[in-house]
Amino acid sequence: MASVAITGRRQSTDAQGDPLVPRMLLARRLRALREAAGISRRDAAREIRGSGSKIGRMELGRSGYRAADVAALLTLYGADDDERATLLALAERTTARPWWSADGDIVPAWVRPYLSAEQAAKLVRTFEAQFVPGLLQTEDYARALIRRVNPEPEVERRVEFRMVRQRVLRRRPRPLNLWVVLDEAALWRPIGDPATMRAQIRHIVELCRRPNVTVQIAPFGICGRVAGDGPLTLVRFPQQGLPDMVYLERANSAVYPVRRAEIERHWHVFNTLVTEAAPPEHTPRILAGIFGTY
Repeated sequence: MASVAITGRRQSTDAQGDPLVPRMLLARRLRALREAAGISRRDAAREIRGSGSKIGRMELGRSGYRAADVAALLTLYGADDDERATLLALAERTTARPWWSADGDIVPAWVRPYLSAEQAAKLVRTFEAQFVPGLLQTEDYARALIRRVNPEPEVERRVEFRMVRQRVLRRRPRPLNLWVVLDEAALWRPIGDPATMRAQIRHIVELCRRPNVTVQIAPFGICGRVAGDGPLTLVRFPQQGLPDMVYLERANSAVYPVRRAEIERHWHVFNTLVTEAAPPEHTPRILAGIFGTY
């Protein structure tokens, strides 16, 4: 993931309090209950004096939920008392402040869902062709990269947040499982001075020793052959039944495909990248060769 635009200054993360997963869980169950009851979106919308598109947004988890709307829909769908209590409790959590909200003034809207997902995930798979992904960056590398596109007064704030994000790799008891396929070209692209690049390469080698971090180096130009449209990040959640998130970062924007066929296609792309890249056990040797050129 290119990560140039990921920003912030929050001192800690709290995925448990973030509303993303409650929204996804509630959305999934509301849709299942409606379909099981044989009720159309139009009829459901009429019950809450809304529109079919509002029901659609609710069933995609794209907003917070009014308890009164959820209660009315649960009555319409014939939910039992236990499920009603569970889902109304979830609805209350969907209006919580996201963990990154203290930095909302400088966090682009298009990256916010990914920031929430990253902290809630059990695994992240990412391919990057231009830069070392944010979760692997050293402070100096991040600072040099951020300084390219942001005003100087904001640089340290943004660097600090990027370092806070990385705590997900060390959280207890279950650290994030991270698998990175990195185009070798990203390591030959100097960010900062040679000392910065040497420290960054050493840092990747050290991270590869962690059981929850895997890094593969792909040959030059693999993006054009396999992943032609740029960076690719896949997120899987620990909650059973939640769909994987696909995050496609682009210049000043992002795409989040949600159709099952699209999600499966992007998993296929990543798996192809894994087979095209050098095996993980070769990564330290490849990095040592690049290190010697700086």
